[in-house]
Amino acid sequence: MNISEAARAADLTVKAVRYYEQVGLLCPTRSASGYRDYSAADLETLRFIQRARATGFSLDEAGDLLALYRSPLRKSREAKDLVEAKLQYIDRQLWDLQAVRETLMSLSDACAGNEHPECAILDGLAKGAAQ
Repeated sequence: MNISEAARAADLTVKAVRYYEQVGLLCPTRSASGYRDYSAADLETLRFIQRARATGFSLDEAGDLLALYRSPLRKSREAKDLVEAKLQYIDRQLWDLQAVRETLMSLSDACAGNEHPECAILDGLAKGAAQ
């Protein structure tokens, strides 16, 4: 199949498929005329990458998972370690977002939100309340 068909089948853009090839995540064969020809295995690789990316993994992390998937010597512990590291990262992001939310709620609660120029939000940001 050609690149546009492969991209569509894997729910990716053609640009993404080209990039994945450029960084070495897949290597489709080339036809006699030089066009990329994607096999069922290439499509499986693209779908694997797309699913890994959709679950929050960076492209490098998706590449690490793909290498594990392809390895006959893989150990499930290695994949679990990658997922647990991602979970810790997500937990830190959630904590940071909760802190930002609480700051914004405090600023919003302090603001009258009326026609007067005094604004607790702007004053709070000017004084460093959002830190």
